[in-house]
Amino acid sequence: MSSLLRKHRTAAIVGAAIIVGAGALPFAFSTSASVAAAAEPAGIIAPGGSFAPIVDADKPAVVTVTTTMKATDTSADGSNSPMDEQFRQFFENQGIPFPRQMPHQQQSQRAMALGSGFIISPDGIIVTNNHVIQNAVDIKVTLDDGTELPAKLLGADAKSDLAVLKIQAPKALPTIAWGDSDKLKLGDQILAIGNPFGIGTTVTAGIVSARGRDLHSGPYDDFIQIDAPINHGNSGGPLVDREGNVVGINTAIYSPNGGSVGVGFAIPSDEAKSIVAKLEKNGSIDHGYLGVAIQPVTSDVANAVGLPQAEGALVASVNDDTPAARAGIKSGDIVTAVGNESVKTPKDLSRLVADLSPGDKRSVTLWRDGKNMDVNVTIGGNDDSKQAANDSGDGKVQPSNQPSIGVGLANLTPDVRQQLNLPRGVEGAVVASVNPDKPAAAAGIQTGDIIVSVNDQPVRNAHEVQTAVAQAGKSGRKSVLLLIERDGNKTFVAVPFSAA
Repeated sequence: MSSLLRKHRTAAIVGAAIIVGAGALPFAFSTSASVAAAAEPAGIIAPGGSFAPIVDADKPAVVTVTTTMKATDTSADGSNSPMDEQFRQFFENQGIPFPRQMPHQQQSQRAMALGSGFIISPDGIIVTNNHVIQNAVDIKVTLDDGTELPAKLLGADAKSDLAVLKIQAPKALPTIAWGDSDKLKLGDQILAIGNPFGIGTTVTAGIVSARGRDLHSGPYDDFIQIDAPINHGNSGGPLVDREGNVVGINTAIYSPNGGSVGVGFAIPSDEAKSIVAKLEKNGSIDHGYLGVAIQPVTSDVANAVGLPQAEGALVASVNDDTPAARAGIKSGDIVTAVGNESVKTPKDLSRLVADLSPGDKRSVTLWRDGKNMDVNVTIGGNDDSKQAANDSGDGKVQPSNQPSIGVGLANLTPDVRQQLNLPRGVEGAVVASVNPDKPAAAAGIQTGDIIVSVNDQPVRNAHEVQTAVAQAGKSGRKSVLLLIERDGNKTFVAVPFSAA
């Protein structure tokens, strides 16, 4: 994924197509170049030679969602929601500039956004994306027959990017049924239905290109990647299988020009169904919260701490006064289970905690000091998450005595602290130089990093770092685990001795 993203040089979310008032273009989208027409997928064979029976059954249940916002709620690039910003950060972290929106004209005092949705019950319950209706002061739904109706927002959840609407119709409405996304396999045929760019309901065909894509937009990232062309305005529309059932909600695209190039992403239906049911019932979801920053457990990390398998979620830091802190979870712990559910990856931990409710009590299994231990945690909620969001030596560079590491160290003198803008409470040793031919450089350690612990043992100066690294080497470990502070963030880095 990363190499592909770096090869192409821009990306976009399948946001609602933005319409600005009088005198403006009919719609604007994230490109200043003309949108290239997507090539028809080769080798698609419709059942019976045509997708028409599926489209005839499903199209009447697909709607257009039009939202009205104050013009000040719409940023210059047309994507100011938290979900948009998370996608922007993900792609830009890959070295990919996020495309800017066409400039809005200023004659109008309002802005409108177009997205898609689909009806799941005859009395007018509609599913769409949260980013389609976010910041809306008015929501209207246009049915397939052209009927326009006002819509009420029943509930929305930014973390899953899902929203539920309700319309009052004079008669029972056509619906579309949920399918089983867990049964999808790579190469399975799918159809995407929606209203790209506001031109009208459109159907495109393709296949499942990948499963489990993580775009780092939240705890529920488990996207289905598809090559069926989807564009701005397709957001919230259904992705259906060959039986005509909804297996996903079209949400985002990757694109070099703002149009479809066959790399789209959809929220799996098996994830969406339960969230939609909660939103329909309660209007919102109070996700569970633990209060830790986590990272993957690599084989080097596992070896450094004596963990038999490279599995779990490594705790990089623990926020003060959070459920994790109150339970005694520490930086350097590896979470391997929550209750009876095993944790293989950081994403597992994020999903398990997010699915819990505030006040739930769970036993969390940790790997600490070479053995398993359990701590009891009372899960926090959204309010906890928001609240948490809200010198020694002479300073001379010390050459490292461990050639397998390859760093030069300096003590944190007052001058060094001032240069690095470090708080007085930060202790450790600053990396003064990195040998580009040694494993520390390969592991990503940089000049200016602060080493604050070695193999979970806090260090206060360069000498203590050298001593701890030497002891790790003498103990027969193949790597050493360093806790690095950089730009106010802490990250574990495992450096293998064997790479020297």
